[in-house]
Amino acid sequence: MTKKADKKTVLIIGGGFAGLTLAKQLPPKYFDIILIDKNNYHQFLPLIYQVATCGLESSAISFPFRRNFQSQKNFRFRIAEAKQILPEENAIDTTVGKIEYDYLVIAAGTQTNFFGMKNIETQAFAMKTVPEALALRNTILCNIEKALNLPNPEDRKKYLNIVIAGAGATGVEIAGALAEMKRYIFPKDYPELDLDELQIYLVEASNKTLAVMSEKSSHVSQKYLEKMGVNILLNTSVTDYTDDTVFFNDGTSLPSKTFIWTTGVKAVSLEGLPKETVQARGRIAVNEFNQVQGFKNIFAIGDICVQANQDKRFPNGHPQVAQVAIQQAKYLAKNLTKIEHSKEAKPFSYINKGSLATIGRNKAVADFPFMHMTGFWAWFVWAVIHLLSIVGVKNKLQVMLDWTQKYWSYDDSLRLIMKAKYPNR
Repeated sequence: MTKKADKKTVLIIGGGFAGLTLAKQLPPKYFDIILIDKNNYHQFLPLIYQVATCGLESSAISFPFRRNFQSQKNFRFRIAEAKQILPEENAIDTTVGKIEYDYLVIAAGTQTNFFGMKNIETQAFAMKTVPEALALRNTILCNIEKALNLPNPEDRKKYLNIVIAGAGATGVEIAGALAEMKRYIFPKDYPELDLDELQIYLVEASNKTLAVMSEKSSHVSQKYLEKMGVNILLNTSVTDYTDDTVFFNDGTSLPSKTFIWTTGVKAVSLEGLPKETVQARGRIAVNEFNQVQGFKNIFAIGDICVQANQDKRFPNGHPQVAQVAIQQAKYLAKNLTKIEHSKEAKPFSYINKGSLATIGRNKAVADFPFMHMTGFWAWFVWAVIHLLSIVGVKNKLQVMLDWTQKYWSYDDSLRLIMKAKYPNR
C-alpha cells in the first residue's frame, strides 16, 4: 500500500477507542487514512463480560470497520498486524507487506499481562477479546453440563468452582454477572443441580475491591458482592494454575476448570522504536502532543502510550481507560490539521469525567469529580453512558432490547454453546 500524492497519509495501527475515534475525526479534505487491525471489527470492551455471561450477543458489541467507513472515500482498511516500524523509510512492515505513511499513529492498545506465569498464560481465560469471551461462555455452560453427570460431589467441585483473579472493574463486573446467573437463571435451567455447590471466588492481591476508585465505591462494591454470594479473597495473590488447580500465595488452593484472569494489562509490543521510548509495562513515552520521543511524525495515543510528568494530577501517566484514548484521539486529529496549516499544536489536557462499575441489577458505583453515586441511579447512569457509547444504531437498539427484556424477566435467551468447526485443509 503506497501513499497518495494529493493528501498526507495517516497510518493508524489499531482500531480500538483511540484508533477508531481518530479515523472518524480526521478531516477527509486533508488526509488519506489507512487503518490496520488484526480483526475486521471494533469491539466494545467495557461490555465484553456480558458476552461471556450470556447477557449479550457478540455481534451487539462488535462493529465492522468497513461498514463504519462506507461513505468515506479517503479511508482504507487491512486486516494485518504490525511487525516492525521503519522510521527511516516512513513505513511499517506488516503481515500483509510494507505500508508507507506521512504520519504514523500507534493505537494498538494493551494485551493481558500474565507477569511471566506461563501456566496461567496458556490455561487461564483472559477477558480482552470477543473470541475469549465466547470461549469462556462455552466453558462455563459446558462445565455445568458435565457436572450434572458426576455423582460424586468432590468430582463436581472443579467444574462448579469459578475463580476470578483481579478485583478491578472487569473482575467485579463478571463476578456480579455470574452471581446473578446463579440466583435467577441456573435454578430454572438446572433444577436437579444443588447450586450451593456452584461457588464464585474473586481473588485480589490488594486489601479492597476496585482499588483505583474511591473508598466509598470500593466498600459498597464489596458489600454488594458479598450479599450476592461471591467469596472475596483479599490480600491474596495467585501463584500458579496447573492440573485444574489454582494455587495462592498463602499455600492454599482451589480446584477449578474455570479460572479467569483479569488482573493486569501491558502495552502491545512493537519492534523498531528506540529502547528508551519504551517505559513500564511496555508503554511508549510521548510528549504533551502525543509525539513519540525523538520523532516528529510518529504519534502514540490511548492505552499504549504514557505522558509521564506531563500532568501533575497523573505523574505516572494517565489511567488506561477509554475516556483518555478518545480525548487523545480528538486532540491529535485537531493537532494534525493544525500542523498541515503550519499552526501551533495544542498540548493534550485530560478532562476526568469519572469512573463507573456495575455489580448487578440496580447495583453500581460511580465516582464523578463532583459527587459519588451508588445503587440504582449509579446503575442507570452506567447503562445510559455505555449504551450511547456503542458503535452503530442497530447495536444500540439490540443492547437496549436485550437489557430491557432481561431487566423485566430476570432471564435471557443467549445460553448457547457454540463451537466453530472448520474443514481440514
